[in-house]
Amino acid sequence: MNLIDAYRYLAALEQHRHFGRAATACHITQPALSNALRALEEHFGVAIVRRGRQYEGLTPEGEQVLTTAHRVLHEQELLQQSLASGEGGASGRLVIGTVPTAMPIAARFAARLIGAHPRLRPQVKSLSSQEIEQGLDTLAIDLGLGYTDRLGSLRGGRLTPWPQYVEHYHLLERARKDNAPLRFGPALSWADAAKRPLALLSPEMHNRVILDQVFKGLALDVKPVLETNAVLAMLVAVQTGAVAAVLPGALVATLAGQPGLEARPLTAPSLRTPIGFMTAAAVRPSRALQMALQMAQDPAWLADAAAHTGPLGAGD
Repeated sequence: MNLIDAYRYLAALEQHRHFGRAATACHITQPALSNALRALEEHFGVAIVRRGRQYEGLTPEGEQVLTTAHRVLHEQELLQQSLASGEGGASGRLVIGTVPTAMPIAARFAARLIGAHPRLRPQVKSLSSQEIEQGLDTLAIDLGLGYTDRLGSLRGGRLTPWPQYVEHYHLLERARKDNAPLRFGPALSWADAAKRPLALLSPEMHNRVILDQVFKGLALDVKPVLETNAVLAMLVAVQTGAVAAVLPGALVATLAGQPGLEARPLTAPSLRTPIGFMTAAAVRPSRALQMALQMAQDPAWLADAAAHTGPLGAGD
């Protein structure tokens, strides 16, 4: 049994939560993946995978093996990047987990990183705040992008923040002039926004927690007409004209030139939420992560991020 490959298959299975999809991601057949995991179970003498008609998760012992698998795979990646560092600069994989509302900025960052270091291979994944924090703890991801105000509630200072930009909020809705490109209308209060039929992210998302706190602080009982964990679904629903959505500037900026939409900055209160990268404090960074953190602190990049996330054309 190749222990490294078995660890990689186990990590893929937990990521995709499906035997077939995990096998496809590892470029092997499903029987080969299943056989490797059974061999891993025989190696340790414990059940690792809870099997039924479908994948049902890992056993408690399997969770322990997965933690070790992530650490071994992380050390292997560190070694590979170190050995390759003298052959033309930084190279290797960098896994970035981002909250959905910051996905456009994570994508811009990854593209900029490739431009500076063509041999790097960033992977950008849309994750919840909890998944980002867990992924950094378990070494499943290298870098997180999300709500740094959450870090104060985490024990032991296990995550290090790298401030990036401040989130501004807008109400996005269908405009009366359907053929005009995206326009920025006058400011609107949160109380008036609450009167619209709203599409909001689902309750487990931290963005929704933030918005619910605003509405609660204004003594408003807001019941969205549509809930989703997919930002694209919200944008499509807004384009139909049936709903409006509260969105941060990072998402609104992606709609520049899109006809038939209007964005209005939200005020009373003027909510501002810090967004930043996060890394595991006690983890030795790979060469790829070092290059990413160097760029994350570069003034030119920070200015670019601010230009695509703040008040935009709204003047708030």
